[in-house]
Amino acid sequence: MADDKKPAKPKTPRIAKKDYFKLEGGKLARTRKHCPKCGPGVFMAEHENRVSCGKCGYTEFKKGK
Repeated sequence: MADDKKPAKPKTPRIAKKDYFKLEGGKLARTRKHCPKCGPGVFMAEHENRVSCGKCGYTEFKKGK
């Protein structure tokens, strides 16, 4: 029965809050996209083929390759 296990998926690295912002010329710049429904302050999650809001569920699909 031990042979029936699926191989473990590699864990994705966690992103710290400091990575959502960066300083450019003395001004704070946001590196992630905001949700158009929820407004500024709610960042969109980056997935392989889409970006989505965790609060309201809004999703934008990326262009195919």
